Amino acid sequence: MIDQLEQQIEALIFASEQSISTKEIKEILQATFEQEISIDAIDKHVNAIEAKYAEDRHAIGLVRINGGFQFLTKPTYFAVINQLQIHRSKKKLSQAALETLAIIAYQEPITKLEIEQIRGVNCDYSIRMLLEKELVTILGKAESVGRPLLYGVSPLFQDYFGINSKSELPKLKDVISEENFIGSSNE
Repeated sequence: MIDQLEQQIEALIFASEQSISTKEIKEILQATFEQEISIDAIDKHVNAIEAKYAEDRHAIGLVRINGGFQFLTKPTYFAVINQLQIHRSKKKLSQAALETLAIIAYQEPITKLEIEQIRGVNCDYSIRMLLEKELVTILGKAESVGRPLLYGVSPLFQDYFGINSKSELPKLKDVISEENFIGSSNE
């Protein structure tokens, strides 16, 4: 039999973004371990997981939703979770801000004028929002005429996108597709 079947099931439920059914758990486990697993065995382990998380010492519980299972925070913690959601919703980025942030990430240090030349539109608002969200930082001033500010990504940028360093960003050649070019490539 599969080692630590209960923990395997618990991991599947935890990793699922929406409820996961017993049938889906069975299919995934059988495909992974190439062993027959009964629905009864899965139900037994799900019941044990549900009982474990029913204890007051856990902030989350196993909930039966839409014919499946999902880990959710217990109602007691609604206030703090609600505050987190409010806090995080303030950090959502518009398409314009994402485009500006991408330019800064790949081209830093870069001036506002250079960003606007790449995007083709005014970037005042996007840069201001990125500075407020602390995803972008001012690196200094350029040596060019007027000494414009130089922008770069902040350490929070890496946290926001779940990377350890800028080297983990996709390479531009992997992101830019042939359909983004006008005319033939041999012109």
